[in-house]
This record gives sequence, structure tokens and C-alpha cells, in this order.
Amino acid sequence: MADQPGWPRVAVVGAGAVGGYFGGMLADAGAPVVLIGRQALVEAVCRDGLLLDTLQGKKKVRVEASTELSAVRGADLVLFCVKTTDNAATAQGLAPFLSADTIVLSLQNGVDNVEQIRAAAGIEALPVVVYVAASTPAAGVVKHVGRGDLVLGPQSEKTKRVADVFLRAMIPCRVTHNIEGELWVKLIWNCALNAVSALGQARYVRIAESEDARQVVQKAVNEVLAVARAAHIVLPGVPDSQAALDGAMKIATQMAEQLSSTGQDINRGKRTEVDSLNGYIARRGAELGVPTPVNHTLYTLVKLLESR
Repeated sequence: MADQPGWPRVAVVGAGAVGGYFGGMLADAGAPVVLIGRQALVEAVCRDGLLLDTLQGKKKVRVEASTELSAVRGADLVLFCVKTTDNAATAQGLAPFLSADTIVLSLQNGVDNVEQIRAAAGIEALPVVVYVAASTPAAGVVKHVGRGDLVLGPQSEKTKRVADVFLRAMIPCRVTHNIEGELWVKLIWNCALNAVSALGQARYVRIAESEDARQVVQKAVNEVLAVARAAHIVLPGVPDSQAALDGAMKIATQMAEQLSSTGQDINRGKRTEVDSLNGYIARRGAELGVPTPVNHTLYTLVKLLESR
């Protein structure tokens, strides 16, 4: 679809499954988008376009692609989608090419990415909670199997304008006054499911169907709740332990056929984001005097797999 008037220029930094999906959806709607990623992605997209294999069907999207961070120059909106392990290096490389008016959105797992990006390069990014089940089975291909919605915050004219861009592209998006709490709610689901899926090489549906797995998930969830309470985090829609477990199982059902991003990273021999998930809870719990043996165990086992 040709670029349409009124769209911001969009750059996707780290065009993997998440960046590829949302960048592709924006491009398909008419926004001028450049995907920044690895050489294989760039070659495939420049040759064949980006293939979005979604729940609504397959479509080829013509979109620019580059391996260079300098391609963000002139962008109005930057989707910062790199793995949390790459935050500092990417932010430092990105900073020289941003204008004063560029809006940077952190579409990442974890709760402290905005602080990491600011500390590394002075970039004031906005946090975004991402709910999407997607993978990249081949260069230039995004396979979408569940959800695809965003939560922005804090509430302001800026976040409302950004939300309107996604809504115009038929991407469900809401703005919240409690973005910290929303990030922690997503962290609950990540800590509950990601490492278990990776270690068991299990798609989410198998976790939901296993009573033993549910017990592990429940213990991990309870620890995250205890750390959140100690840190005075208000968790919207999660009043108690049962609601937290129900939420985790709902996510597992909505994304039933998905292997977690942690599991996908392990299978590709890549570093995972477990330091920002179960590892974060283990560290934060230690700081606050809250025991987190299950999260620490899940973190340790994933790190041992990484070390192979």
C-alpha cells in the first residue's frame, strides 16, 4: 500500500518478531516505515517485501529496510524493539541520529528499559506494554499466532497522539495512567511462562494443561506479587494470587501455540532476556528482603542453558 498523507515517518530498531509485526502493520496501513535489522532480513525484505503471516491471512508488504542505525534519521516515531541485553549499545548508537521531536517507544519485555535507555544515552523513551505472539521462521517472514495489542503511558497528549497512529493502523492500543503497574502485570506473565516454556520446550498450551506446570507457575507468580507489594506497585486488574494465576493461564490460552521468546532464543543459540524477567525479580527481591526461590531457580537454569 502506498504511503498516505498524515502518517509519521516510522523507524523500527530491532526488526525481529515484535518489530516486524508492528512495523509491518503500520506499513501496510500506509505509514512510511524503515525496518532496521540484520543483513539477512534486509536482503529478504528488499528482494521480496515483508511477509506478514497473520491470523487474518498472508500479505506481502513493501517496506524499506537497512542494517544501519543511521536510517532512523528523519523519523518521527522510533519503535525500539531490541533485546534488553542490547539496550545500552543500541541507545548509544541511536542517539546521534534522533531529532529533538522524535518520539522513541520501548516495545520490550521487562520493567526498567526506559531507565536503561536514559542512563546509556539520555534518550527519554516512552514505555509500551506489548501483547503479541509472533515469531520469525525465516528472514523477512513474521508469523503471527495471537493477540497484537499495546498499552501506552503515562496519559498525555503525546501518548494519545501515538495511540491514534496505532489505532489508525488497526492495532488495538490504549493509554493508561498507571503504566508502571501495567508493565509489572506483563512481567508477571513473563516470569510465569517464559522460562517454563523454554526449559520444558513447551508451547503455552502444554503448560496450561499440566497440573505440575501450573504449580510452578503459581509459585513464580506469588513471588512476583510479593516483590511488587514490597516495591509499592499497584497492579491493575490483579487483586490477588488467584487473579494473577488466572491471568497467566488466560495468556497461555490466548497464545496457545506459541513457544516463549525465551525458548525461541535458546533454540537459536542466542542470549535470552531472562535477566530482565525472572532474574530481575530475584535481584529486586534480594534488595527488598523478599524470598524468590522459584524465580531464582528458573533464572539460574535458563542461564545454564545459555552458557552452552
